[in-house]
Amino acid sequence: MSALEVRDPRLYDVVVDEPPRRAATGFRFLEGPVWHPRERSLVFSDIPAGRMYRRSADGQLSVFRDPSNMANGNAYDRRGRLLTCEHATSRLVRQEPGSRPVTLADRYNGRELNSPNDVVVARDGTIFFTDSAYCRTRPYGVPRPRELPFCGVYRLDAHGLELLTDEVEGPNGLCLSLDEQHLFVADTERMHIRRFELTDRGVGAGPGWVRTTGTGPGEPDGLKIDSAGNLFSCGPGGIHVFDAAGSALGVIRVPEVTANFTWGDDDMRTLYVCAGSTLHRFRTRVPGTRAF
Repeated sequence: MSALEVRDPRLYDVVVDEPPRRAATGFRFLEGPVWHPRERSLVFSDIPAGRMYRRSADGQLSVFRDPSNMANGNAYDRRGRLLTCEHATSRLVRQEPGSRPVTLADRYNGRELNSPNDVVVARDGTIFFTDSAYCRTRPYGVPRPRELPFCGVYRLDAHGLELLTDEVEGPNGLCLSLDEQHLFVADTERMHIRRFELTDRGVGAGPGWVRTTGTGPGEPDGLKIDSAGNLFSCGPGGIHVFDAAGSALGVIRVPEVTANFTWGDDDMRTLYVCAGSTLHRFRTRVPGTRAF
């Protein structure tokens, strides 16, 4: 049985036409999967459970961090350090092996961030993250009043924390283009993906680049780009695939609402998908890229 909704036959050159397989289940709501290429393991978050898990290459599951402060998005930097967005504390933290997480950002202009959502790290170590507001409510956060009147997309580097834009209504998943000249941001509220040009002064114009249209539950959330420049995005019915020019190739149908995903395994051609209570696996023909 096909798991693909084909809108352009080039989709068959990008993904394998087979249904997703369950890798683990029984969770509350999964997010933030990241693959460690040296340890050959996947780390992911169960937000409402306040716990993070590790799945080894042979399928063994263990608790990675408990409590996680309702962790959401995760990313590795080029040194293999794990960065995590925490909803309950409104922090972006970094953890080195064998140490406690340290806070990288929790305030902007003296005001507490809303709830950092997702994070990505450039090759030079520059960090980009989204800060949305809907995670200050149950079951994905701790109810409390906001201190910032806007939702933002931020850049963090040696010069400090910089607000790149507050024009994204519902900033969620994000990823960098292969040449790291553009930043893609999912605007969940507006059901589209924006493409910002990165400049020394911040970002250029960020018009709506593509929309995720179709049947079934889901909206733009996690974003990733494969090694050929194809953009993958959560959306109605599963994971939507676009070519580098923004043309829709089709949808990988997933049986639960998809929140995020990442590539893993030795060949970087297994797409690990966080969808509701279940972690799925799906094979692609084009590999993803390694974090380090």
